[in-house]
Amino acid sequence: MRSPFETAERQAFRESVRSFVEQEVTPFVDDWDEAGSIPPELHEKAGALGVFGFAVPEELGGIGFDDVFMRRIWGEELARCGAGGVGAALGARSISIDPIVKHADPSIRDRVVPEVVSGRKCCSLGITEPSGGSDVANLKTKAVRDGEGWRLSGSKTFITGGMTSDYFVVGARTGGAGPAGVSLFFVEWGAEGFTRTELDKKMGWWCSDQATLYFDDVYVPQTNMIGPENLGFMAIMQNFNLERVALIAGCLGACQTLYDDAVSWARERETFGKPLIKHQVIRHKLVDMSMRVDALDGYLNQVCWLINEGESPVAEISKAKVFATKALEFCASEAMQILGGAGYLRGNRVERIYREVKVMAIGGGSEEIMRDLAARQMGL
Repeated sequence: MRSPFETAERQAFRESVRSFVEQEVTPFVDDWDEAGSIPPELHEKAGALGVFGFAVPEELGGIGFDDVFMRRIWGEELARCGAGGVGAALGARSISIDPIVKHADPSIRDRVVPEVVSGRKCCSLGITEPSGGSDVANLKTKAVRDGEGWRLSGSKTFITGGMTSDYFVVGARTGGAGPAGVSLFFVEWGAEGFTRTELDKKMGWWCSDQATLYFDDVYVPQTNMIGPENLGFMAIMQNFNLERVALIAGCLGACQTLYDDAVSWARERETFGKPLIKHQVIRHKLVDMSMRVDALDGYLNQVCWLINEGESPVAEISKAKVFATKALEFCASEAMQILGGAGYLRGNRVERIYREVKVMAIGGGSEEIMRDLAARQMGL
């Protein structure tokens, strides 16, 4: 179905990304998933497409403009490889680069941003804590003044890219309780007192790494504070909006993939003397999946348009994320049912996406948090 938002430029970008995914990603995801990592050179190959450079000035290696529809296209098309861990591994930098571009000291920004945007270096956002999850306003990691700098103490967990990133944007409490006391810091791997441990044995996202980070009296100079003191919470929230759009796009791409694979299987598989797709109950399942794909596509178009128009549609983003993860849950279950035992075997996209449904409903803000945030934005 043709979209009025799919301009010639965006269509060309989609074709470029789709070709990249088909040639450089999809044929290898089974091996990468079993190996537990993606090859380092994939970061640079993706960087060459410009997908890390949205809203980054050209002099810093970016593309010099932002288009949320193109961000959506990247997330959607990448998800069609059927391995969410690839998107997670590549996307960790995308949710951490914006604060550096907008608020970091020039000595840090000018050195770090070109490396991250090109894919030569990795960067992660360190916000989630063992005690708090999505409760960003009440994070416990502290930063106390020490001469011309700060001492950072605390821990972060479920940090995507935590084992492979070179740079980190870390939220810490510098003031009183609540959101008004949170600041952001730039921390490099290798700093004294900074350690990390891998979170393995995950249900999904096998080819991306997640870690727990430990800060034991880590010294960071004043120039490493990102933005004004005690004003980091708003930068975090603004950053989360685009992260959630990327997650919604990933859900859409996964839903479409589940539908495509279910249709292909239903056309090939025969039961009771005829193709599976000729059974009414199967056709109805496919229609139900298609309805959700179409609805999510339209919902995401609306959200992207609002953001491109300069609005900050927090309620719409929050509701769309819940809708997206519920649509993904439905489509994954129905696709698995259609494939039957074949879908239960490792090495196919349906099995992998089915395992990764739940992380999409938790990451970037759980369904419960999203509903509550939407309610507050709606004045309920």
